[in-house]
Amino acid sequence: MSVQNNLANIQKNIQKACEVTNRNAEDIQLIAVTKYVTVERAQEAIEAGIQHLGENRVEGFQEKYTAIDDQAKWHFIGTLQSRKVKEIIHQVDYIHSLDRKSLAKEINKRAEHPISCFVQVNVSGESSKHGLKTDEVSDFVQSLKEYPKINVVGLMTMAPHTDDENVIRNCFQSLKQLQTEIQQLSLDYAPCNYLSMGMSNDYRIAIEEGATHIRIGSSLVGEE
Repeated sequence: MSVQNNLANIQKNIQKACEVTNRNAEDIQLIAVTKYVTVERAQEAIEAGIQHLGENRVEGFQEKYTAIDDQAKWHFIGTLQSRKVKEIIHQVDYIHSLDRKSLAKEINKRAEHPISCFVQVNVSGESSKHGLKTDEVSDFVQSLKEYPKINVVGLMTMAPHTDDENVIRNCFQSLKQLQTEIQQLSLDYAPCNYLSMGMSNDYRIAIEEGATHIRIGSSLVGEE
């Protein structure tokens, strides 16, 4: 299907999920994850009206950025090696994978202005996933005070890949609770207003549990 048709279906699902909890669909930011598709498919997403693109590899990010540039807002959503920061820092608008001091230090060193960052949390505790443990998040965020180029706009997580809706929902609920805890710290550099959670298989649940940013790949741009 075309990106336009896929987008229409996803927008309907977003609306339905928002109706469940009396949320406004306009408050949900859809990020098209283009890591597995061509530049042409990513361009099709832009032409369909999508304004935010997500990449998880530096090489893929550079390829898409070279072709599309400022037609999109750019989200780096994958694990980011500190030595690679300098290759994207002047093009990226959001980083969704801040999970260690060494990375924060490098972002702070290379950035020319404050960078909007999501702190990545491994809520599920799976060894295959990156991110902080839930009990590490508060101390980590408070430790970022020394890095003026870091602006913690929110938290990010990935739910387990399972058909058990309760497991998925509990994961997202835990991130929402962490967000509340960070907001209660009233840190100027960490307003933590956003939650980046929910992908193709679970974004409706994520929206019901408070997601503000959903990262959709296969069901949006995956079928060429």
